[in-house]
Amino acid sequence: MHIESSKKKWHPYSWQEKPALQQPSYGDKTQVAEVLEILHAKPPLVSRGEIDRLLNELAEAAAGKRFLLHGGDCAERFSDCSAEALRRKLEVLLQMSLVLTYATRRPVIRIGRLAGQYAKPRSADEEIIDGRSLPVYRGDLINDFSPDEKARKADPCRMIEGYHHAAASLNYLRALIEGGFADLHHPEKWGAHFLHQCADNQDYRRILDAIADAVRFMDMLGGDAADRLKRIAFYTSHEALLLPYDAALTRQENEEHFYNLGAHYLWLGYRTSQLKGAHVEYLRGISNPVGIKVGAASDTEELVSLLQCLNPAHVPGRITVITRFGAGKVKALLPPLINAIRKAHLPVLWCCDPMHGNTESLADGRKTRHVHNIFSELEESFAVHASLDSCLGGVHFEQTGEEVTECLGGNVTQHDLEAHYETACDPRLNGAQALEMAFLIARLLR
Repeated sequence: MHIESSKKKWHPYSWQEKPALQQPSYGDKTQVAEVLEILHAKPPLVSRGEIDRLLNELAEAAAGKRFLLHGGDCAERFSDCSAEALRRKLEVLLQMSLVLTYATRRPVIRIGRLAGQYAKPRSADEEIIDGRSLPVYRGDLINDFSPDEKARKADPCRMIEGYHHAAASLNYLRALIEGGFADLHHPEKWGAHFLHQCADNQDYRRILDAIADAVRFMDMLGGDAADRLKRIAFYTSHEALLLPYDAALTRQENEEHFYNLGAHYLWLGYRTSQLKGAHVEYLRGISNPVGIKVGAASDTEELVSLLQCLNPAHVPGRITVITRFGAGKVKALLPPLINAIRKAHLPVLWCCDPMHGNTESLADGRKTRHVHNIFSELEESFAVHASLDSCLGGVHFEQTGEEVTECLGGNVTQHDLEAHYETACDPRLNGAQALEMAFLIARLLR
C-alpha cells in the first residue's frame, strides 16, 4: 500500500522517499500491495494506552526510579510460537526482574524481544552454505531459514504469517499474566528447571523466601496493595527494520499522534540509523518510545542531531540510547556521548547492550560471546555513568528460556558449544547465564 503524498510533513509511508537499507527485494509489487492492505485492516496488537504507560515508566527509569530489563531472542522464529517456549521466555524475565526488584527496591520495566522480533539486519546479501551461495536469512518475516534457494526467496505473504504468530504469542503471554502466572504469591513456579545450573541459585532461593514472607505480610494488610501482587505489566518490542510491515501496522489515533500498534516499543538498529535514511524518517513520526543502538563507530554530533530529529519536543521517556561498545572500550567511548547529550539538554534513558560489541566468530563460522566480556562491559558502563553523575537505567540483551549452549562461560564450556547451539542468528544467554547477569546488575545497582 502506497499512501500518496499529502500536505503533512510526515505520514506512515513518507519513508518511501528516503534511502531504505536492509529491505528485501520483492518480485511481485502487486502482491506486496495486497499484503499490506490486508495487514492495515487487521486489529492492533497493542493499545495506545499501554504505549503511553510504558512511555511514562521509561521516563521514571531515566530519573533512576525504575530499571529497564529488555531481553529476548536475537531472531524470533515462527516455530517459537509454542506454549512451552513462550512460558520459558517469560519465566526468565520474571526471575531476573524479581532479583532486581528485591535487591534494588526499584520497580522493573519488563520488555520482551518477542511477539514480533521476526526480522534481522545482515552484513551481506549472500552467504555460503555447503559451498553454495544463497540469499542470506533475514528473519522469518522475510524468508525461511532452510538452506535452499526457494526457501531463501523473500516472500511478502510471510508478513501476514508474522502478524498472526505475533498475535498468538501476545495472546498467550497475556493469558499467562492475567491468569496469575506472574503472581508474587507463587514465584517458585518461575523456571526452577535451570536453577541448579546457576552459581547464585542459593541467593535466588533466599530471595524467594524473603518475598514469601513479605507477601504474607501484605496479605494480612489486605486492600489494593495485595491485589497488585497478582499482576505485572509486560511489554513487547521489535527492531523497526521491515518498514512496509511497520507502516501497515501504524494507526492515526488523533490529529497529532500516530502509533505503531504492532508493538509497544521499537528500536533503531546500528545499521539503519542514518539521519537522512528511511528508518529515521519512519520513526520520527510515531509516538511509541524508541531505542537507538549506538556503537564504537557512532559519531557524537550525528547522534545529537538524530536525537533532536526523533524527539524535537524533548518528551521524557521517548528515547532510549542503547550503547554497545565491547568490553574495554567503554571508558574511552561513553563519556563523550554522555557529555554531548547533557550539553544539548536532551532527555534520554541510558541503556547498555553488553552483547553485540562482544561477538566473535569461531573457526567453524559460528558466532559466540564470552560471559566474562558481557559482564565486564556492564561493570564498565555502570562505573562510567557513576563517575559522571549519570544514570544507567536499563540493560538490553539477547537470551532465551531454553538450555542453549551459545555463549561461553557460566555453565557453558568450549566443549559444550556444539551440544545445543540453536540460534538462527546471534548467540543468546541461556536461563542460568541470564539469571547470573541479573545478580551482577543487582550488585552494581546497590
